[in-house]
Amino acid sequence: MMTSLRPRRSVLYMPGSNARALEKARTLAADALILDLEDAVAPDSKTLAREQVAAAVKAGGFGRREVVIRINGTHTPWGKEDLAAAAAAGPDAILLPKVSTPGDITITAKAIRDLGAPEHTKLWAMMETPTAILNADSIVRTALDPASRLAVLVMGTNDIAKETRARLTPGRQSMLAYLSICVAAARAHGVDIIDGVFNDFSDEAGFRAECEQGRDLGMDGKTLIHPKQVDICNEVFAPAENEVLWARKIIETFDLPENQSKGALQVDGKMVERLHADMARRTVAIAEAIAANA
Repeated sequence: MMTSLRPRRSVLYMPGSNARALEKARTLAADALILDLEDAVAPDSKTLAREQVAAAVKAGGFGRREVVIRINGTHTPWGKEDLAAAAAAGPDAILLPKVSTPGDITITAKAIRDLGAPEHTKLWAMMETPTAILNADSIVRTALDPASRLAVLVMGTNDIAKETRARLTPGRQSMLAYLSICVAAARAHGVDIIDGVFNDFSDEAGFRAECEQGRDLGMDGKTLIHPKQVDICNEVFAPAENEVLWARKIIETFDLPENQSKGALQVDGKMVERLHADMARRTVAIAEAIAANA
């Protein structure tokens, strides 16, 4: 049976300069929290944000939530100090913005190792530039070496739209190629991938539709900009009850002694192949992981 997976359905950005938001983050139902030092923080608040986020991570109290620090790029005036502070704080992951080449991953991984980051601190990579899309395979291929620490891709759709001059319209037709390229790279090399944000948090119907689109494209979850988006996101990216029941039936059928060597079977009148059993095992594993974290 497949080992338990870590749910990453809802990944909520929280501004590092807002002490109340950091405190509230400990009570929210998000699977993961990105404590942000970059886009959500004004230049004159960068130092304060770094200090507050480092203190919050060291203090703990986030429970089952995966805690990630998004630093400023190492080419900025704040990046190197952000990286050092994040490595010392020891979050679950450090999110590196503006990743464009494999070297961005390998150099950062070496830097956080040299800075003494604990082994559990992984790297997440923002895919938000045209160069990142063109280099997606080689960037994600670094994950084949455990020393890279690369675990997750995060789509930066607003920045992709800005850099490519594509328009973010309902249905995201202009984004589909970029999103799908990164999904393929993530799946090829065994990392998770999180969809970009939905900007109009007052449009629940539009948000739900975009969550469903991301799920259907193969995303593991979605980044969020407001706590009110968490519940819908968790619902959409969790396997439905009927999916889990069907998955268990497929697994049970293939696990019967007389079916061990068979490549295809009939289950309730439907032809099911062994690849469907592999998919079913993941469905059950993620459902069990969500239940365990509830």
